[in-house]
Amino acid sequence: MNNYGKPELSGHFQKRKSSVIRTAQLEFLKRRDAVEAINLAIGNVSLPMHPAMVRRLSDLRAQDSPFQNGAVRYTPTVGMEETRAAFRHVIASSGFDVDQLQVQITDGGSHAMELVILGVCGEVGTPDKPLMIIDPTYTNYTAMASRLGRGTVAVTRTLQADGHFTLPDLSRIEQIILERKPGALLVIPYDNPTGQLYSRTQMLKLAELCVRHNLWMISDEAYRELYYSGSEVISIWGISDRDVPGIEGRRISIETCSKVWNACGLRIGALVTDNEEFHNRAVAENTANLCPNAIGQYIFGALAGVPLEELHKWYEQQREYYRTLLDELTSQIRELLPGIIVSSPDAAIYSVVDVRRVVPEDFEAMDFVLHCAREGAVELEGKQYTLLVAPMSGFYDLPPAENPGRTQMRFAYVEPLNLMKLVPRLFEELLQGYLERLPSPTAALRR
Repeated sequence: MNNYGKPELSGHFQKRKSSVIRTAQLEFLKRRDAVEAINLAIGNVSLPMHPAMVRRLSDLRAQDSPFQNGAVRYTPTVGMEETRAAFRHVIASSGFDVDQLQVQITDGGSHAMELVILGVCGEVGTPDKPLMIIDPTYTNYTAMASRLGRGTVAVTRTLQADGHFTLPDLSRIEQIILERKPGALLVIPYDNPTGQLYSRTQMLKLAELCVRHNLWMISDEAYRELYYSGSEVISIWGISDRDVPGIEGRRISIETCSKVWNACGLRIGALVTDNEEFHNRAVAENTANLCPNAIGQYIFGALAGVPLEELHKWYEQQREYYRTLLDELTSQIRELLPGIIVSSPDAAIYSVVDVRRVVPEDFEAMDFVLHCAREGAVELEGKQYTLLVAPMSGFYDLPPAENPGRTQMRFAYVEPLNLMKLVPRLFEELLQGYLERLPSPTAALRR
């Protein structure tokens, strides 16, 4: 035994816990029994990429490929020109003017989040100019802000019994802006985690607040074109000075190949803005990272040459797939568990499932999620399954006593169809079995 002390972890590492999106999977990987997990905890899409991208993947050593001789060199920090053109082309295909847009390629949307927080928030370690978010919100935003020593301030939506989330009153949002003086407002029009679809009117009103109080407006558009009600594509790029004087020059969008293009593992995203100075500074900041993933850029870059008509057919194909899946599964869950609340499937690929009306008052979604990951099992069609979902508590910036995520879980509709069809019954039986194990005399589903 030596007398040397142990090296100390940083305070940040000592406090860091895994994302609630990954918690169930990390726990399940410790199991050694023969149970298959249907993983709806993370939006890990199982559909194939766009055919043009698949062809690029298959032909990495083709004669016209930059990798034909086996060398994989750095690209420019800002990204390959073809890849930047692909993101412009994709935005234009939704009907928006891209002439003034500056595009920087990033290692996935999460990397773009990190850069944008660095670019719009106050000094590290201070509460100055926090990022304003609308809870519940995608957990990576608060995680990235914490990593970077920047603050967040939240306004909270409420999940009503009919499955719709209510946006806070605009006067309440404005009051918080006046009190906390954020540097930017984040909006996710095709919302992760709720599946809510923001209306154009709502986007315009939020844009007016950004101009009035001199905020950047950030729109996470990972799921643009994945909408299942109405016929209008909602985007920050559909709001100009003609609609809200002063909005131009403060617009930023976060783009990714992960969801609409079914390419989560490529880790290619983009930070897009109409503010040239922001763009130049963001590229300068990212020179420390050298460049984004070269092979992923090349594969996504194939979309730059795809005709608009073909892109429109792809969007409709994606919408039809998810529209049918979301409608069927949310309806089945409500039928199997009367009283359960499932968020309205209006956009994106998620539902929030709230069991507050069918479980005991002391129910904790995190405990149920861990039970399913560690030991839960149900036999269906001759095979043992469990279900992995994400507890919603981590999507709210609220203390435990006030956190509605205590009875809520996020379901991502991403597994193959043969597994997705098992989800409603699997969830019902796992929940019933879990409640029957609890010591509380009221631990049973309230039908």
